[in-house]
Amino acid sequence: MITDNDIKAQVEQELLWDARINPSHIGVSVNDRVVTLSGFVHAYSHKLHAERDAQCLAGVLGVANDIEVRPHSRLDAEIAHDAIAAIALQLPVSSKTIKVIVEHGHVRLEGTVDWNYQREHAQLALRHVHGIRSIESAIDISHKAIPADIKARIQAALKRSALIEASGIKVEADGDAVILSGKVRSWTERDEVERAAWMAPGITAVTNQLQVGN
Repeated sequence: MITDNDIKAQVEQELLWDARINPSHIGVSVNDRVVTLSGFVHAYSHKLHAERDAQCLAGVLGVANDIEVRPHSRLDAEIAHDAIAAIALQLPVSSKTIKVIVEHGHVRLEGTVDWNYQREHAQLALRHVHGIRSIESAIDISHKAIPADIKARIQAALKRSALIEASGIKVEADGDAVILSGKVRSWTERDEVERAAWMAPGITAVTNQLQVGN
């Protein structure tokens, strides 16, 4: 049975192995196989990389990411300008309906898009914009779901995926919202199930209650 100390050592080693980040100011603690990351980094992307590094390790049941982003000082107007350009590069058409608001380095995205992948890509586009402390997405999805076949579409997508063991996963649809429950083998599989659910047309919310374990 893997212990909390084993997991702590593995997370620390994984952070040192990841050349994308500098873990010298990142603290790691583990309680009942749940990892808490603390300290600070200088870029928002580094915070996300550290979280992913911890999630991918065997034995980890959850990750609380309390890492603070302390970027080198930049004007909000400069951040907003770069954020708008980054989103436009990723989404040349739908970026016109997305509004970027920046306050003290904290970015909020507003507006509407037709599909969830557009909402996700807008956030992904900002990961490497210098000066961002956090990103909040308040983008709405305007495309309407067809409740009758949402559940069937998602279940079929799960069965098609080579990365997912679908037998232990339960899918419930309520209008344009989906609830996932059951058990998966890893955090990677958990994320893949949620990604598959979001691919259904018109979905506006996915509640992921999947548990990671054997």
